[in-house]
Amino acid sequence: MSTILEMRSITKEFPGVKALSDVTLTVEQGEIHAICGENGAGKSTLMKVLSGVYPHGTYDGEIVFDGAPAEFGSISDSERRGVVIIHQELALVPFLSVAENIFLGNETRNRLGMIDWNAANHKAAALLKRVGLDENPTTPVGTLGVGKQQLIEIAKALSKEVKLLILDEPTAALNDTDSEHLLGLLRSLKEHGITSIIISHKLNEIEEIADRTTIIRDGRTIETIDMSEPGSTQDRIIRGMVGRDLEHRYPERTAVVGDEVLRVENWSVDHPTQLGRQIILDASFHVRAGEVIGLAGLMGAGRTELAMSIFGRTYGRNIRGDVYKDGKKIQVRNVAEAISHNLAYATEDRKHYGLNLIDDIRHNISAAALDKLAPRGWVNGNEELRVAEEYRNSLNIKTPNVLDSVGKLSGGNQQKVVLSKWLYTDPDVLILDEPTRGIDVGAKYEIYTIINKMVAAGKAVVVISSELPELLGICDRVYTLAFGRITGELPVAEATQERLMELMTIERDQPLPTKETAS
Repeated sequence: MSTILEMRSITKEFPGVKALSDVTLTVEQGEIHAICGENGAGKSTLMKVLSGVYPHGTYDGEIVFDGAPAEFGSISDSERRGVVIIHQELALVPFLSVAENIFLGNETRNRLGMIDWNAANHKAAALLKRVGLDENPTTPVGTLGVGKQQLIEIAKALSKEVKLLILDEPTAALNDTDSEHLLGLLRSLKEHGITSIIISHKLNEIEEIADRTTIIRDGRTIETIDMSEPGSTQDRIIRGMVGRDLEHRYPERTAVVGDEVLRVENWSVDHPTQLGRQIILDASFHVRAGEVIGLAGLMGAGRTELAMSIFGRTYGRNIRGDVYKDGKKIQVRNVAEAISHNLAYATEDRKHYGLNLIDDIRHNISAAALDKLAPRGWVNGNEELRVAEEYRNSLNIKTPNVLDSVGKLSGGNQQKVVLSKWLYTDPDVLILDEPTRGIDVGAKYEIYTIINKMVAAGKAVVVISSELPELLGICDRVYTLAFGRITGELPVAEATQERLMELMTIERDQPLPTKETAS
């Protein structure tokens, strides 16, 4: 096996921060090479150096690709050599068709220089077939799910005669079925000689698919592990990532459950634009003080829609049902009313709905509770700064200054800012929608610890997660959803992944299990 890529002594600095320090990476031809590390370790920065996002001259060190020096000045330069990167935030135009996205900037033209749409659609169909996607090339990308969009990105890469494919957190937003399909595609590409680099926090996937894994910590290379060697386990990867053993993935907690805090009864929600389509059907659940409950369901089950409709009716139309707080019926007609009743919702889409990426960390943390900082109508800037610093320290947000733009932070640290914003409102009920998506095991452990502290203080927490082991590791009870219905409720002591999956796949026209059969 020959070497296709060498990155030698790569050092990259930003003002006040050394993101990479003397990093070395070697990738063999035709392998699937994983890169692991905590959020902010430098993984994405290293790949942006490789792909020309950070052009030659803005970093120290050298890159050799396919036997020749690589001094990429732009993404176009790297793509011409066969290096294609797919970022965690997909770069597709939702209003353009599949074919238009695949060939955007690389259009198929006829002899007159005009775009040949028939040829483009024909080529796009062949590329879609290659990635296992049966879609019409004229379909607008925005109408497709994120799993299919990820495959379209790979089809786009294949159209550029890719030699080295870089995928940054490709399965972070995918369900298990879509994730498995994507991993199978990477194996197929490997059989055709295409080399892949995959950045992922899902260690079970890394263990399953990677030939070798390079661990980066604090901007430095720690080691490269041959995954076929005995002892190449997830625990070894974690130890390299965080610099210590995590004996337990989930911090221990002894539940002290109190009175009921929140009850939702017979909650139904219609689709916001499609008349007659019900998204949530007669859902009922409750959560008590000192308790963590989970909402489990496959993609499209209605978990996020349920949470958003409860939190100030930010999703859906013709919403009906009742919400009780501390035994009293309340109105939550908008976000302000929800906050006034001490409810909080941390969205799954932190970049679009959770944060103002162009504003600083300080303002993002204070945004949901400005009234606490403005008793006379004017925001106390010194107090706002003090609060932001307090949360920076208590939640271990890795930033030199709370006046920095939140958009500069890694995903895990952005998630901590979202949590800080809602913790500052001092909620009685905190709904966390995919709170650990796209973040590393160390940051996950810190967030689990925050959840434990909240319930220890008598708060109630609702966690929506696509990772069943996570729900089983941190919750006291788990509700399952399928096709907009709550199909079961299980104490964690009686729950298994298999049983939860059974309840998550009940068809809409099937009868729900009784309490006896559900347990």
